Amino acid sequence: MWTEKAAATAEAQESGCRNRSSISRQIPVVGVVTEDDEAQGVFKPMDLNRVIKLLEETNKDGLEEKQLKFVKKLVLCYQNGLPLRDLAQIFKILNLCAGKIKNQPRFVESAYDIIKLCGLPFLKKKVSDEITYAEDTANSIALLGDLMKIPSSELRIQICKCIVDFYHAEPPKKHIPGYQQASSSYKIQMAEVGGLAKTMVQAMTFLENQLVEKLWVLKVLQHLSTSEVNCSIMMKAQAASGICAHLNDPDPSGQLLFRSSEILWNLLEKSSKEEILQQLSNLECLLALKEVFKNLFIRGYSHYDRQLRNDILVITTIIAQNPEAPMIECGFAKDLILFATFNEVKSQNILVKGLKLSNSYEDFELKKLLFNIIVILCKDLPTIQLLIEGKVILALFTYVKKPEKQKTTDWSAAQYEELQLHAIATLSSVAPLLIEEYMSCQGNAQVLAFLEWCESEDPFFSHGNSFHGTGGRGNKFAQMRYSLRLLRAMVYLEDETVNKDLCEKGTIQQMIGIFKNTISKTNEKEEAIVLEIQSDILLILSGLCEHHIQRKEIFGTEGVDIVLHVMKTDPRKLQSGLGYNVLLFSTLDSIWCCILGCYPSEDYFLEKEGIFLLLDVLALNQKKFCNLILGIMVEFCDNPKTAAHVNAWRGKKDQTAASLLIKLWRKEEKELGVKRDKNGKIIDFENLPGLSAEDFVTLCIIHRYLDFKIGEIWNEIYEEIKLEKLRPVTTDKNALEAITTASENIGKMVASLQSEIIESQARQDVQNEQKVYAKIQATHKQRELANKSWENFLARTSNAKTLKKVKRLQEKAIEASRYRERPQNAIFHPTDIKGLNTTVPSGGVVTVESTPARLLGGPLADTDIALKKLPIRGGALHRVKAVKIEDVPKKSIPT
Repeated sequence: MWTEKAAATAEAQESGCRNRSSISRQIPVVGVVTEDDEAQGVFKPMDLNRVIKLLEETNKDGLEEKQLKFVKKLVLCYQNGLPLRDLAQIFKILNLCAGKIKNQPRFVESAYDIIKLCGLPFLKKKVSDEITYAEDTANSIALLGDLMKIPSSELRIQICKCIVDFYHAEPPKKHIPGYQQASSSYKIQMAEVGGLAKTMVQAMTFLENQLVEKLWVLKVLQHLSTSEVNCSIMMKAQAASGICAHLNDPDPSGQLLFRSSEILWNLLEKSSKEEILQQLSNLECLLALKEVFKNLFIRGYSHYDRQLRNDILVITTIIAQNPEAPMIECGFAKDLILFATFNEVKSQNILVKGLKLSNSYEDFELKKLLFNIIVILCKDLPTIQLLIEGKVILALFTYVKKPEKQKTTDWSAAQYEELQLHAIATLSSVAPLLIEEYMSCQGNAQVLAFLEWCESEDPFFSHGNSFHGTGGRGNKFAQMRYSLRLLRAMVYLEDETVNKDLCEKGTIQQMIGIFKNTISKTNEKEEAIVLEIQSDILLILSGLCEHHIQRKEIFGTEGVDIVLHVMKTDPRKLQSGLGYNVLLFSTLDSIWCCILGCYPSEDYFLEKEGIFLLLDVLALNQKKFCNLILGIMVEFCDNPKTAAHVNAWRGKKDQTAASLLIKLWRKEEKELGVKRDKNGKIIDFENLPGLSAEDFVTLCIIHRYLDFKIGEIWNEIYEEIKLEKLRPVTTDKNALEAITTASENIGKMVASLQSEIIESQARQDVQNEQKVYAKIQATHKQRELANKSWENFLARTSNAKTLKKVKRLQEKAIEASRYRERPQNAIFHPTDIKGLNTTVPSGGVVTVESTPARLLGGPLADTDIALKKLPIRGGALHRVKAVKIEDVPKKSIPT
């Protein structure tokens, strides 16, 4: 045999076949079609074992010709399909032919012909054949992968064609009586069970220089990778890294790249994504991806090339999500940033010189994918320097402006709008990392100017047909939404340079104005996006005004009015899911940051019944708001005017603020598990489960920890006075002595309590011990009584004198228990049984007579057997001629 594995597989198949054959049949039958039978479509019996034995023979004259002749005859017989019951033997023959190829090249043709038959339908005689011969079929198909090691290009290609045919099943050429085609997916399932995908992946290693065969193997893997089972097998065989590393191999046909990318897609989708990323996150794979993408980007002009380029970029984007991927080390990150910005920022790099993107769908998708990968790359901090060098901020800000009607753009209006929104969304991730570049591009000014245009009445038809344009069709809400997200991201950096620049440019007033305008423009279709805009505005104002009184004063009464407007929202809308909850959170945050601490704003808030509105929300009893509202209320209580408003508030059923707060307190206690009695008193401070005496001793110290700490501090003070030889005045001395005495008394009291606990535990231990001893004594006593009772019983049964003595004692006791005087006319019934030699009480006595024959009758009534079975008077018969029946006295039977 030419490989050990193939030999072992074939041997197992042969063994399995022999075992099965010995049970079901002696001679395997194959279909030999003669000229006469061909028209009828029947099989002529043939001994396959004879063919196998013939192929196993060696060193005989004319043997090779004979062997080839039989194999050819075999191939002719199976030209319409392979029966499942004979599959193991046929592959045994194939394996024998493959083993002879090295020394007898003529057997290549024989192996080729048999492999070609494997592409034909598999036939079953019984419905159960698919299950019965599943193991043989799986092992046979797995052998095809092993045969790829044979150094024959023709044979390898035929194996691949055969496997591809599994996925394009065709009906049999001719119908064979008694057989039907196996299910179309049967071969595919057996290929999964046999692990064919693993051997085909391994075949790639010795086909690196055979392009044609390599392409055929990739075609096979492309088909196999449509299955999750096969993808898992391929993943374990390191298929992803092996295929990706050779993406850039020379291939004039272009099939290698296409099929390889398809396989990588399937592996990412149908197997462990983390494992595949780990395989692809190495320098060799990324260098190959880089070269492929660069070539397609620069030289790919066809529709197919552009699609393939985008696919490679998506795979790269997925790999870039792995922080361990060496995107910077291989130079791929730098190239991607260059390709993403060359249209907006002029570059002298030779890679993009003279390069131009069209408005085709593929180039449009490419641009969005490049924006997306920038967001992913910026998560890796070392990439920041590349973003600076690539002038990414400057490139993205070219989109933060209103569309110019006169300027001819490369994109359609809808495409430009989508790219604009995508660019602003990208800025929200990149700009916070590049503050200096953001400020050097006058980022604040550009965003505020763009927001002015968004708020203006300038006619603009928004398409709103993208992810980022959701809810913005026919308006500028989408542009406003992403611009405010960008401002929010910059404000929350708490960089004073950025925030100061924003305030100097009138951002606070502008935000308040935008908020007011959105109130009047809200409709049901755009309600969710408007709520998000309003939430972001309030968060921006909170970030700007926090810790700055002057900015809170700018916020002023206009700002308080928009806060009060939100606070008056119908509480039922909080459950709508549109975003009112988020808006209310933002509003409460703005009260804390923009109003508290500024007395004019606080007074105005109180005058407009702001405290009433806060208590109304608090009364809704929603835990997510309670903490924030209570914190605001505490801060507001520093204002002397607040108390009157709190006391004046009335809720439902005339509830007061004090009652509401107490109710919230009880609810919090309930959630914490604090127990109270019927009068509301706490009943478990110390009733803690699972504590030992030692734990309670420690708990005594915990209770008085603060007192001990204070006493320790005073003791240190007293010692320092003594060390410094100071003499306190009489009053201080008396106070110091009183404090010291009190601390000592607390210590003594705790020690006494601890001693009492320990003594109580000791007493309890003694009591428990005594209970155990009493239980042991009772057990021993019971055993002694049981033993004594048993000895008495043995004495009564083994000693006649003892039995008589006990009997007399029993009779004496019975007699003593009877009445001495009998009532007149009383009937006496004796309770003892004469002649009974027992010393235990007897049970009830009943008399049983046989059932009369007139009731039973039956076949035994007139027989002698019936007579012999009569135990008492009144047997089965009254008159029998042959036997005289005497009366038998009644017999008492104890129950």
